[in-house]
Amino acid sequence: MAFQDTSQRFLFENVDVRGELVALDTSYREVLAKHDYPEPVRELLGEMLAAAVLLSTTIKFDGLLILQASSSGPISTLMVECASDQAVRGIARYSEAIAGNSLADLMPDGILAITVDPEEGQRYQGIVALDGSTLAESLNGYFQNSEQLPTRFRLQADGRTARGLLLQALPADRQRDSEQRAATWEHLNILADTLSAEELLSLDNQTVLHRLFHEEDVRLFDPRAARFECSCSAERSGNALISLGHDDALALLSEQNGEIEIDCQFCNTRYLFDRVRLEDLFRIAQDHAKRLH
Repeated sequence: MAFQDTSQRFLFENVDVRGELVALDTSYREVLAKHDYPEPVRELLGEMLAAAVLLSTTIKFDGLLILQASSSGPISTLMVECASDQAVRGIARYSEAIAGNSLADLMPDGILAITVDPEEGQRYQGIVALDGSTLAESLNGYFQNSEQLPTRFRLQADGRTARGLLLQALPADRQRDSEQRAATWEHLNILADTLSAEELLSLDNQTVLHRLFHEEDVRLFDPRAARFECSCSAERSGNALISLGHDDALALLSEQNGEIEIDCQFCNTRYLFDRVRLEDLFRIAQDHAKRLH
């Protein structure tokens, strides 16, 4: 691939449609390296990582976009986070009895919550029923049934590379006639559907666009880097203990034989707090509170 671990926007010059291509290679593998997932879980988690990056490009925000899927099936939970600077992390919870490969097999009666948590402003959440045969179909249905701009997803992952393609209609500008806009949207989606899974996984962005839209006037923008990054830290773990309160934290310390272990589920980093470190946390927190008052 020409670009790895990137998103790259493209724009149709003469019609009101934009697109985005996402390739996750090293970042995807780093997410998978933290856990020994079965192949169907690895693939679905990769698709969800690509979807999160694609969704993050459809909104302007500083903060975090969170996808969390839950079901009664073999995969009980999938959770992916994509920051506005395209730092990603993800995790899956599953039973040992993985059977089937389709979304219906792996996550029957599934629900996907899409949460935008900006650094400033109001938190927003939308709910998607995972009732398509693939994650991409479920997301397509969500946008089709909402009042947002028509949006189409293609997602693919194979345990090594995760890729995504998005097409999104833009507000009327170059084409004002609604029938003409609808015909253009249908035409571009038909072309996009001719791309095979193997091509999506293996071809670089310029080749993908030429393969699909060589008769269209398409402008490809510079890529934006994506990466794996876990937001856990010793400070955050310490703040979680402070939120328990002094007495409850000491009780937990006693239950865990004099050393509290806090493990990050995303990256498996372990943070340890003994009695001395715990008391230091509460002393610093009290000093800070006094200065504020």
